[in-house]
Amino acid sequence: MSELASSPVADSASPHRTVLAPVSVSLASGGEQAVWDDYVSAHPQASPYHHWAFAQVAESAFGHRVHLLLARRGETVCGVLPLVELNSRLFGHFVVSVPFYNYGGPLADDDQVEQALIDFGCDQTDRLGASHLELRMMCPPSRELPVKTDKAVLLLDLPDSSEALWNGFKSKLRSQIRRPMKEGMTGRIGRGELVDDFYEVFARNMRDLGTPVYSRDFFITIMRHWPDCFISVVYQGQQPVGAGFLIGHRGRLEIPWASTLRRFNRHSPNMLLYWQNLEWACDNGYRQFDFGRSSVDASTYRFKTQWGAQPSQCHWAYWLRDGGELPQMNPSNPRYRLAIAVWKRLPVGLTRLIGPHLVKYLP
Repeated sequence: MSELASSPVADSASPHRTVLAPVSVSLASGGEQAVWDDYVSAHPQASPYHHWAFAQVAESAFGHRVHLLLARRGETVCGVLPLVELNSRLFGHFVVSVPFYNYGGPLADDDQVEQALIDFGCDQTDRLGASHLELRMMCPPSRELPVKTDKAVLLLDLPDSSEALWNGFKSKLRSQIRRPMKEGMTGRIGRGELVDDFYEVFARNMRDLGTPVYSRDFFITIMRHWPDCFISVVYQGQQPVGAGFLIGHRGRLEIPWASTLRRFNRHSPNMLLYWQNLEWACDNGYRQFDFGRSSVDASTYRFKTQWGAQPSQCHWAYWLRDGGELPQMNPSNPRYRLAIAVWKRLPVGLTRLIGPHLVKYLP
């Protein structure tokens, strides 16, 4: 165990000063899953992705190495930091807490523990020979690091019933929701029985966006390891035209992935999809809906705020081995412009075959 921070020492001038035990940080072993999850379950800032289950998803779905940092004061767990190592010839070698999702970073009892976890995480990234560490935090880090603040997650507090939510919408929004219904669109929420319908929409939409698609098995793996997740689908007749993947945690329902088919967008299936999700969330005891992250003032940001969602600032912090500019592994990077244009022209079946081998290295 590597001791990374020391407690203050009481002196004669402060005889009643509280003295904390030193903070030690180590890599968690498989036998420490229970104490890890007990700590995460009790921490007020925890996301589902801090749980051990999502480390298992990264390992079993993608084959990534996971490094789980556990902080203690004496025998008492006082912080955790899950790290996932991504390493490929095409995209490079780096570490993220946590890739593929919106939330990560350290959970800690206090700033001293957070500092110790971040320090160990930076050292671990250095030992692995990786280029950088990315911490997907919702608050500024306790250690001075470069931070991106161009993204926000959009959160909507939910009333006790879907009727109350509906009545609180402006008439224009209610009219937009009714439009796909008038076109004969219907919706359904379920679990594994809807994964093929979800994936049909998702894979085609990702191709249209020029983005490699996750494998179907990735979503099945999440459902196997995290029971509080669901699939939402909108249909035109028997044709799935819109779909979303929902993950629940502590009364919050999040939609990390949502797609619609472009040729049906004139009938606004996205409006029915999101209303279906919000209605179901209210009536099944969720008290907050998480629309996911968007760039501030982007079209997706404005779409989410029309429902009444409020922004919560993201603070993605970075340790960079060689300094320099922050990594830009996103579709707006000019470096990927040609690849995106080519990908949009590929047959959907080919992108479903190739995409999973690429996207697992994109955080």
